[in-house]
Amino acid sequence: MRIGERCILPALFSACLVLASPCVAQEQAAPQDTAKPSSANANPGASSGEIKKRAKKVRVELSDVDRTWLMEEVPYIIGDDERRAFLELGTAEEREQFIEMFWRNRNSDSESPVNPVRDEHYRRLAYADEHFASGVPGRKTDRGRIYIIWGSPDEIEAHPTGGTFDRPLEQGGGTTSTYPWELWRYRHLEGIGENIEIEFVDPSGSGEYRITRDPCEKDALAHVPGAGASLGEILGRSSRAVRSSNSGGNTCPMPLGGVSARNNEFESLDRYFRVQRAPARFKELEPLVTARIAQNQVHIEYRADFLRVTSGTALVPITVQVPNRDLSFQSKEGVYSAVLNLYGRISTPGGVVVQTFEDVISRNVPESLFQSSLKVFSIYQKSVPLRSGLYRLDLVIKDTQSGNLGVFNTALRVPRFEDDKMDASSIILADQIEAVPSRGIGTGQFVLNSYKVRPRLSKEFSSSDKLGIFVQLYNLKVDDTLHKTDVSVAYRILKDQEEVWRAVETADHFHEGVHQGGEQLTIQRYLPVDSLAPGKYTVEVIAIDLLSNETIIRTADFTLVPAAPRQKEPGNAPNS
Repeated sequence: MRIGERCILPALFSACLVLASPCVAQEQAAPQDTAKPSSANANPGASSGEIKKRAKKVRVELSDVDRTWLMEEVPYIIGDDERRAFLELGTAEEREQFIEMFWRNRNSDSESPVNPVRDEHYRRLAYADEHFASGVPGRKTDRGRIYIIWGSPDEIEAHPTGGTFDRPLEQGGGTTSTYPWELWRYRHLEGIGENIEIEFVDPSGSGEYRITRDPCEKDALAHVPGAGASLGEILGRSSRAVRSSNSGGNTCPMPLGGVSARNNEFESLDRYFRVQRAPARFKELEPLVTARIAQNQVHIEYRADFLRVTSGTALVPITVQVPNRDLSFQSKEGVYSAVLNLYGRISTPGGVVVQTFEDVISRNVPESLFQSSLKVFSIYQKSVPLRSGLYRLDLVIKDTQSGNLGVFNTALRVPRFEDDKMDASSIILADQIEAVPSRGIGTGQFVLNSYKVRPRLSKEFSSSDKLGIFVQLYNLKVDDTLHKTDVSVAYRILKDQEEVWRAVETADHFHEGVHQGGEQLTIQRYLPVDSLAPGKYTVEVIAIDLLSNETIIRTADFTLVPAAPRQKEPGNAPNS
């Protein structure tokens, strides 16, 4: 594909991939095991019983916040497909991003930071809790459910103490006494019809009104002999026993004089259930959720780190890698080439786009190294400044040769760095850390300040690899007399929470990888792993400001795998 040529993306993005100046992706060695499929896409041939068991297990694992949202806040407006998709998401970040999409897709103006649909829904929840509670929260009552789904009725006929009631002729006529009841009338309900009436009855007098499709359920004298007789019963044309076996699907007396009920039994039953379900328009999210899975023909791995710029702003290096085995290479004159178009978008939960980026990722491999190149990854990084807060990150990668797509989206939470106490960046595990010349400081991929730091996204290292760590400390106290900071840094490697290696450095004996600058200190160094056995480990950096007596700890997990036979891997040296 020529630079400047455009391609059409799925509806997930309104923009197309626009090719910018080419950049060369770097490669990392691939781990021995391929990534496991997500829970939503695992075992597509599973039986319905297995799917139910898996959904039940995931439901148990939901956080309190996610469970409250699903069970307490949106149970009446979330569609069945949406509920299944939510329960099959594997991480808290995916569920958080799902919730953002849930509300965004119900907003008629998806680019507006204001979402009137969401605001109205939470207003209805609050109103239901305040006005319909009866031993249980108002949102869990029948009146609360109907109010949350459909909003305020156009008319309410309320009888809070029951009383005398003259039955209409289609309900048998005559006079009786009733339990407390209400009749709600809606001029129009989408997908239901016009002039819809919904009746609620409180036979216990407790204040909890039940929805009913039987207009005679409110009859308090229905089982009192000789009381509340219908016209037919008074005239001897019918008996009270007929009420329990009439063909109208209710317990009303037989109509008098051939007057029929306004709706037949089947229409009444159908309407009774449909008014208690979310309208069909609320089932728009599921295709967008599954699009990420269906179109993920190019596997994307991702990592974001956060370095302080100011207290409210962070530099966010976004690192993406794709396995070369997913790419389509073409051979020409002894060189295998693949080209990817990348488009990224960062937006607020309200849908306001705050950052976009686009690039071309090219891979050129000599024929002699082509087979070994399929075992490694192409890696790309883009650093963007962002204010603290919650964002949504969307990434799309397209293979220009095959047309295959990789689609990825996640929540991106940018922390706020403290102003008046010690703080630190995220800790980066890297397979390569090197100083850059002064002319290259702050420019290019993987460059953080004066270092080029290439993350190892898989967090897998072998005993023959270098395990690099990079972390920055902020807001260190400066001695008023010496104009210096005084910091002690301990490095630990833990296995099963037991320390297996430790080193400590103080300000007077800092390793050459520790560099100070005013109130900030940058730590970059390699840790020895050649003597460790394969397994899962945690690296821990503990920094103590001896002047302010503040401590901060950053940790990262990694896996040590057996060293592979040494062979020349393509692309291991970083590109400029």
